[in-house]
Amino acid sequence: MNEEVQMVYEMALEKMEKAVEHLETELSRIRAGKANPHILDGILVEYYGTPTPLNQVSNISTPDGKTIAIQPWEKKMIELIEKAIQNSKVGITPINNGEIIRLNIPPLTEERRIQLVRQVKAEGENARVSIRTSRREANEEYKQMQKDGLSEDLAKKAEEEIQKLTQEYTEKIDRIVENKEQDIMTI
Repeated sequence: MNEEVQMVYEMALEKMEKAVEHLETELSRIRAGKANPHILDGILVEYYGTPTPLNQVSNISTPDGKTIAIQPWEKKMIELIEKAIQNSKVGITPINNGEIIRLNIPPLTEERRIQLVRQVKAEGENARVSIRTSRREANEEYKQMQKDGLSEDLAKKAEEEIQKLTQEYTEKIDRIVENKEQDIMTI
């Protein structure tokens, strides 16, 4: 394969890989009825005047499948952490005993499970669109290269390779989404 063709392929591959990573990150934040410390990712706490990620000012653990325990490294941080959780989109009321904050993960209702599955499908579709956009951009590059002298055979072969890559990553996304849906629907 021509060096430029290979470079376009690798750029498309990298973009598709990032789309999958982004999907996995987003899905890890969707709670599926089980205690998962990742639902707290993205929560910032005011630490000496600086918004700081919660996991950098406390120890976060899951003592059992329905509880998340947050132990601040500094006792004075407990109320700031509690307030940050209340103001977040987590939707769980923290229980503060003065030393540890506990989050009891409520069982999901059928209605909430359906909402979460919709959210998972939407995230999956966003990732698929990103994959298709990467394919389209690569194919446009190949067409431009063909105008600039790349042989038609090489351009066709390159487009076929990008199509295989697109299919592979779309299937990967489908599996990730399906696993998350099963996770949510499992009681």
